[in-house]
Parts: sequence; C-alpha cells; structure tokens
Amino acid sequence: MRPLVAGGEALLIEVESAAEVAALHAELLRRRDAGELGPVRDLVPAARTVLLDGVRDPAGLGARIARWEVPPLTPSQGPLVTVPVRYDGPDLAEVAGLWGVSPEAVAGIVGDTVFRVAFCGFAPGFGYLTGLPERFRTPRRATPRTAVPAGSLALAGEYAGVYPRSSPGGWQLIGSTDAVLWDPDRDPAALFAPGVRVRFTEAGR
Repeated sequence: MRPLVAGGEALLIEVESAAEVAALHAELLRRRDAGELGPVRDLVPAARTVLLDGVRDPAGLGARIARWEVPPLTPSQGPLVTVPVRYDGPDLAEVAGLWGVSPEAVAGIVGDTVFRVAFCGFAPGFGYLTGLPERFRTPRRATPRTAVPAGSLALAGEYAGVYPRSSPGGWQLIGSTDAVLWDPDRDPAALFAPGVRVRFTEAGR
C-alpha cells in the first residue's frame, strides 16, 4: 500500500489488486463513518487505487493509513443486488468456445458467481464487476461495436459489466437485462456502487 499526496487536499492510495482496493475502500468507509478520517468529501476507488478528496492533512493521513492492517472482505460483506438476465448476447457462442463450455454452461457459471462492484466509470451507472475466476477472463473484441444496446451484459478481461445506455464498446456481449442501471430521479441514481455484490439470475427461472 503506497500513499501519494495528489494535491492540496487529495490523497491517492496505490495497492496491488482489485481485492485490495475493495478491502481498503470498505475500511475507509467504516473509519470515515466512525469519524476517524476527518472531513473527507469523497472516496473514489479505481482499478488499483483509492482517491480521498477533501483531506486537511494528506501527508499525515497517508502516513497513518500506511500503518493500517486492512482486513480482507468476507464473501457476504456488502449489500446484494439481483439482476435478471436473458442469455441472448451475440457473443455468447464465442465466449463459450473460449471457455471450452456450452452456451448454457456460460449462464450457469455467471449465475453461480457473486460479483462485486470494484469501481464505476466509463458512463454514469456503469460498474466494473469482479468475481469471475481467472480461467474465465475474456479478451475484448478485436473490433469494437459502434453501438452496444443499453442493458447488455458484457465481459472483458477480469471484469463483467452492464451497459447502462447505448454506447460504443468492445466488450463481449453475452446477455441482456431490463434493469435500469442509472436513473437520476432515483435515490441512489446508480443501481451499482462500489462494494455492492451482484448476482445475475436467468430471466424466466
């Protein structure tokens, strides 16, 4: 864990893995809620970092954080969101071939996985979900699509994700959902937030 002062009131913490990001983010939330961090405005996780914004003494807080023993997350830690999915994506057969299984087995593997939102980005409501075993990591498409339909369940590298709106994208599309990922009139607006656990159930079952 490497703290870096990233401006007058910002502190960036670098770690080695997505699992460490998730654990550190949860610990920071816990300590902020307990009043141990002072007036920190935002905690923003990314692939291998967590940014703290609104820190009065970034160097001092960074030195304290560097001494923390951060416990790993337990599998049941964090709120759970269930999303019904139809496995009708145009890349389902290709992903099944890459995994060496049938298309029906892809649905079973994804459905048996409890994902966790590691961080958000790309578009409002888009969460980068971790949890698939390493052997199921999936390369991006060689040629991105100019328009991916909203609600598409997709895979790329170590991540899964659901496109909250139509946009270009190079991820492998394996399914679709009617769930609304982003609604500015809803509180919270995003269905997925860092630390949330996600289960994909097969629609109609």
